[in-house]
Amino acid sequence: MSVDVFLAHDFGDFALDVRFTVGQPGVTALFGPSGSGKTTIINAIAGTFRPQQGQIAVNGRTVFDSAKQVDMPARLRHTGYVFQDSRLFPHMSVEDNLLFGWRRTQKKADSGEIANVIALLGLEHLRQRWPRNLSGGERGRVALGRALLSSPEILLLDEPLAALDAERRAEILPYLERLRDEARLPMLYVSHQLDEVARLAHEIVVLRGGRVVRQGSVFDVLTELELPTLAGAAPAGAVIPTVVGERRADGLTALAFDGGTLLVQEIAQPPGTKVRVRIRAEEIMLALEEPRTISANNVLLVQVNEVRHDRATHADVQLLCGATRLVARITRASLQRLNLAPGKPVFAVIKSVTVDTQMSAG
Repeated sequence: MSVDVFLAHDFGDFALDVRFTVGQPGVTALFGPSGSGKTTIINAIAGTFRPQQGQIAVNGRTVFDSAKQVDMPARLRHTGYVFQDSRLFPHMSVEDNLLFGWRRTQKKADSGEIANVIALLGLEHLRQRWPRNLSGGERGRVALGRALLSSPEILLLDEPLAALDAERRAEILPYLERLRDEARLPMLYVSHQLDEVARLAHEIVVLRGGRVVRQGSVFDVLTELELPTLAGAAPAGAVIPTVVGERRADGLTALAFDGGTLLVQEIAQPPGTKVRVRIRAEEIMLALEEPRTISANNVLLVQVNEVRHDRATHADVQLLCGATRLVARITRASLQRLNLAPGKPVFAVIKSVTVDTQMSAG
């Protein structure tokens, strides 16, 4: 499954000129500050916005080509769209909302597939409710189900958590992870929240001023020290793919990664399960000598790879642990005191590790 996008449009005070390819199932994040063109791009893919120039192909099928005057109607593009505000039909039950797109698509899911989507999103007990009686998180899950049951070839999500408070976001994120790992669809996920991107995405397309300024694996791009300049966001730190190892007698679980082992509080996943972990830049302390009498469970020998200190008080340090990159944010005073420079070995003291749910390979 693939999506190929080239778009160019001059809005007068803003020009959009982007080109990128999504080449695998899973989540590709369109990330960047407000006004960088993220929503315009997915509207063009969906067919609700017609750019002045460009080509868009979904799974090799051209849905838009300005030079050849191809502009397939939105209803024939086989895209599922999830909006910020859910946009459920208030006069329809949850079940009727779910089946709205299903009734209008040529390739209809069978009863087993419908049941799987409802179970995947935990909607069994909500089918007869009305949208007004749902929480924000529940409405978001219904909107996801409605989009999936339209049998899309690509799922477009325009900041689906933006209208939710922290509690509701925490409620729906696990369902988005399950969708990522089980639906086997390419998904374009618009966000300007780096934490969401770090948790959900495999690939990231960074936008700034209507241009693609970076594209690549989320495991690589989020550790680039240029990211704050490119996207106007503080470094998120590292996102690391790991494999669950043994559960130890002391209540900790070992997670193997390319660079060593991380110890975390006991998790339920069986050995061999792939999980992703996140280590925030602020959660890493650096030391020239290995500390032995501290409470932190994870102390890794690393090497300084790059230093960026273009801020008045802080410096960002990219570290190599085997083939894995970490990022530490420390004060400029600490940078000077430790005399850190590329190639220098140091110990990374990791204060906390965030473990996400099971991840798909990739």
